[in-house]
Amino acid sequence: MFGTKTLRRYIARRFILMIFGAFAICCALIYMIDMVELLRMSRRAVDLSFAGLLWIGLLRLPAFTELLLAFAVMVGSIGALLSLNRKSELVVMRAGGMSVWQFIGPGVVVVAFVGVAAVTLYNPMAAIARAESERLIAQHFGQEASLLSASGSDAWLRQDGKDGQSVITAAHSANQGLTLSSVIFLQFDKSGQFIERIDAERANLGVGAWELTNAIVSRAGQEPVRHAQYTVSTYLTREKVGDAIGSEIAVSFWQLPDLIQLAERTGLSASRYKMQYAMLLSRPALLLAMVILAATVSLRSFRSGGIQTMVLTGMAGGVGFFLLTEVSRQIGLAGLVTPATAVWMPICLALCVSLTVLLHQEDG
Repeated sequence: MFGTKTLRRYIARRFILMIFGAFAICCALIYMIDMVELLRMSRRAVDLSFAGLLWIGLLRLPAFTELLLAFAVMVGSIGALLSLNRKSELVVMRAGGMSVWQFIGPGVVVVAFVGVAAVTLYNPMAAIARAESERLIAQHFGQEASLLSASGSDAWLRQDGKDGQSVITAAHSANQGLTLSSVIFLQFDKSGQFIERIDAERANLGVGAWELTNAIVSRAGQEPVRHAQYTVSTYLTREKVGDAIGSEIAVSFWQLPDLIQLAERTGLSASRYKMQYAMLLSRPALLLAMVILAATVSLRSFRSGGIQTMVLTGMAGGVGFFLLTEVSRQIGLAGLVTPATAVWMPICLALCVSLTVLLHQEDG
């Protein structure tokens, strides 16, 4: 029994080293690519040193690398199993009566812990860092260069205030939605009758009101009136509306359920938040699928030959799976299927195919 525990710890350690090694390489590559983009944008930056640019890149890194965790798990699992296979350690394990399910079991346990930690710990940290990076980018690069518009298009919101309802649309949002630029307010009274249209250069959410800068107020039958400052009442709080309009990847896993309810109450589409929540919930299962996929291409004996072809096939299959996942996500965002269906369908398909191939190879 002691030997079995020792062997399991040894296999688990190989998985940990390979997975985190692959993840570190992904982090380095993403950071270099992002720094190239930030350096290109830095020509328009205001009062930003090179050290500040490096800091912004570091703040953006966790959110980007979070998306590549599944790929790192697949590559790391392939590397761990190949290293065991190349030294004939898997042959010895098989000779000792261990099945394939026993020597990939430690890897499954490792990625299960990694998946849970990624959702409950790493994601909130990445969300906080992303929100801070958005604030710094808006501060130093300006609103137009902040790349913070919701879902690549205008941000929409319906709200209530002391004076009635308002429908808000903004071309750009920053500071997690607390600052809107090129914003339009359509103001209605408490009976639902249209009162005025307000076009403003910028809107900042204060306590109980939106504070508008360079606003043009237009009413039916009257000449438009320009105001340097103008206020529109609101019942929305700074904490909630910032998350509602801001980027979904800047919202942590623990905040998403309340945020989805708020978005639905205020008239903002919650599809992208529901999709993000479903993706986070499914992440441990996604990592499990990557381990099973890695096992299908890494267990063939080196003496049999063709191992390079098998590994390349597995990598191509992984890339194809990620493409399928993205297509399914877009279908879910379009409302053709529910977010849960869009997220879980590719994962279940990958698990079924990988398990079928592995069963055929080992037990067939």
